[in-house]
Amino acid sequence: MSEQTPADRAVRAVADSIGQARERTPDDGADPGIPVAATVVLLRDGSAGPEVLLLERPDRGSFAGAWVFPGGKLEESDLADGEEASARRAAVRETAEETGLVLDPAGLVTLSCWDPPPGIALRIRTWFFVAAAPAGDLRLQPAEAVAAEWARPADLIARHGRGELTLYPPTWVTLHGLAAHPDAASAIGAARLAGVERFETVARRGAEGPILLWQGDAEYDADAVAAASGSRHRLEIGALPWRYSRDG
Repeated sequence: MSEQTPADRAVRAVADSIGQARERTPDDGADPGIPVAATVVLLRDGSAGPEVLLLERPDRGSFAGAWVFPGGKLEESDLADGEEASARRAAVRETAEETGLVLDPAGLVTLSCWDPPPGIALRIRTWFFVAAAPAGDLRLQPAEAVAAEWARPADLIARHGRGELTLYPPTWVTLHGLAAHPDAASAIGAARLAGVERFETVARRGAEGPILLWQGDAEYDADAVAAASGSRHRLEIGALPWRYSRDG
């Protein structure tokens, strides 16, 4: 039997957690009892298109070995006003601590807010911001990141599909959306025009393994009647490569 790759182990961790998930209630998306985190999608233009910065987490902790955008949890001192503004401050601080790159808070565009399935053991609501990469050299903190890479979003998704690196669903879906843009300015401008997108996740088990669903999917609500022609907004993660479906 072949040895499991880090990507396999990540899928197994997500699959195991789904057994603990429950259906959503209207209050889950703003539950004050769960931790909040912030992350920054840094973009720059490369010779073949826009590139993003990903960090590889150490081989321990909740996201062991995963490739992630810079960021971290909010501290008590961050929570001076609304959650989004607090997350913006935390995003700037955590990025500086992890990478040595200094960001202007005003340059961060809010991209999305991800709320995991309620009931799972590791549940962190995370705000995603996008920004142009500032000048400066990377200075990684070994306790937070063991490697860093600038790469095209489409290349990262392809490598994940081959089991070469570990991504978690919010990172994967974000990269998928960025892959369509010809340059960094286009991606940042599109985020500014679209406004904040909320991904309030529902987890289900399909024939091939876990499925994550979001608003707009015909089976998002527990009492929905499944239909082959129904609308789709989901990520199937039971096997590599993952399959993302979104209508409209």
